[in-house]
Parts: sequence; structure tokens; C-alpha cells
Amino acid sequence: MVGKDDNFNQWLDQSMDLSQDEELDRLLKEFGVDDTLLEPPLEDVQEEQPDVPKAPAPKPAASKSAVPQKTPLSKTLLMYLHDIVFLLAGLVVVFLLLFRVVVVSGTSMNNTLYDGDYLLLMSNVFYRNPKPGDVIVASKESYDGGLPIVKRVIATEGQTVDIDFYKGIVYVDGKALDEPYTHTPTTLEEGVHFPLIVDKGCIFVMGDNRNGSKDSRHPEIGQIDRREVLGKVVFLALPGTNHGQYPMDFRRIGVVS
Repeated sequence: MVGKDDNFNQWLDQSMDLSQDEELDRLLKEFGVDDTLLEPPLEDVQEEQPDVPKAPAPKPAASKSAVPQKTPLSKTLLMYLHDIVFLLAGLVVVFLLLFRVVVVSGTSMNNTLYDGDYLLLMSNVFYRNPKPGDVIVASKESYDGGLPIVKRVIATEGQTVDIDFYKGIVYVDGKALDEPYTHTPTTLEEGVHFPLIVDKGCIFVMGDNRNGSKDSRHPEIGQIDRREVLGKVVFLALPGTNHGQYPMDFRRIGVVS
């Protein structure tokens, strides 16, 4: 009896399940709903791959160029020689811009300078404002075809120069100059009348050997335009002998003042 009841209950449950499914289908069709939309989507299942250890990448073979090679001695010497030549060329260019070399000709600057002295000038590229007391080299076309002359600056533009030729004293703006560098007193008149005012842009010059120098006292030279100044004497590089009058004295090498 118990067995029959169990079978009956199973049949009843199945019938109810079937009737519920049929009723659901009827309702879906009545409302026009596609029953496939109600089915859950299938998830893509990827099969897990076991972790396989990767083999290390092979190291690239060392190229031959990476191996340091010794430079031949001759090539190294040529490289050094090349650098030295360029360095010397640069120094020469700088020297030519900054300095000039002149040789004293004559005795008008005795005893500060002798004939044959080799002088180093600061070029007029940088020396633009001569000052009283400076020893300069100038080139004046009106005198000796523009050959360089070495003189000392006595006065600059706007200053008044007067000379007492009887006493041999030079005055600038009414003050007597202290001139320990002169070889002889200034007693030689050369044609220019004093007192005079130095023109704008000009300088008044004389040699230290006052009675053996043709300078701004002479009409052929007169006042020197600053544009005619080649440079300032800064160094005596090689001593001369003053036409063989004195032995070459290397103790004279040095700054010229």
C-alpha cells in the first residue's frame, strides 16, 4: 500500500510540473515573448593552461667593434701635433689683435729707448685713449711718408702747452712737468709757437731726447691725431745697441714707462 502511494505522489508531482510548464509556454506565446531570451547565456570557459617556464633568451654575441683597440703611436702623435698647430694658430691671431712689434729707429727717445730696441705695443684696437706720460707709436703721413715714430704723450685735447725754452721747462695747464725721463732739457725751438691748446681728438708729443727729437714742436709733425696712433709701448722685448754705441744690455728688458 505504501508503495502504491509513493508512485501516485510522484505521478502527481510530474503532472503539476508539466501543467506549470505548459501554462508558462501559453502565457509567453500570448504576450509574444521569445522563450530563448530567458535562457541564461553560456559563459565562455577557457581551459587553463599550465604555467610553462620560458627558456632564457640567448645573449647577443659581442661585436668585434666593441672590443677596445689600441691607437697606433704614429696616429696619436699626429693628433697631438694637429691640436698644437691649431692652438698656436689661435694664439697668433689673438697676439695680432692685441699686440704689434716695432723696432726703434733713431735716438729721439734716448735714454728711455735705444735705436734697435724691439718693442711690444698694445694695439690701437684696444688702446683708444692716450694719456700724458704714455709712450706711443704713431704714423703720420705728413712726415717721412708715414713711417712709425716713437714719442711720449705730453698733453691731450683741451690742455694748454707752454715751453720755457730758456729754462728748458715744459708747462701743461700752467703747471711745470716733472720729467725724470728726459735725456736733455727742452731748449730746442722747432717752429711751433707757444702757448698752444691741443685740438680736439689730438695729442701733443715729444721725444725724451728733447734736443735730438723732431716732434710736435715741429710744423712737419705738429699735433698727432689719435687715429694716427698705432698703439702704446708696453714692453721692451729685445734691447738694441743704439748704433753700436752701447753693448746689448738684457737688463733693460721689461715694462716701458
